[in-house]
Amino acid sequence: MNILLDTHVALWAITDSARLSLRARELIQTPGNTLWISVASLWEITIKHALGRGDMPVSGKNALDYFEQSGYRVLSVEPAHVLAVADLPPHHQDPFDRLLVAQALSEPMRLMTHDQQILRYSDTVIGV
Repeated sequence: MNILLDTHVALWAITDSARLSLRARELIQTPGNTLWISVASLWEITIKHALGRGDMPVSGKNALDYFEQSGYRVLSVEPAHVLAVADLPPHHQDPFDRLLVAQALSEPMRLMTHDQQILRYSDTVIGV
């Protein structure tokens, strides 16, 4: 299964945070699952880390290094992903999260998130 990790889920995974649920850990560790990180998540991490946001414990560069060491694949942001955002209902206002949803639905792949608002977009979103 192709799984696109929401930014916080990906960060919790690489930092071995207690906030990462058992279900998320199991899916991340399941052989055969391919884990993806969006360039949008790297952009979000980079911006928020540079602003000194406490919920971004690593820089974008360090995060990318950790993601690559963990075997995660990087999903580029394509024009079709950006345009698909316009077709989404307004369940969520965060532009990074909306782009992740559009990417997951466009590819298709499963989006793994802890954000309850994102679950409203599709039954293919994995809530953890």
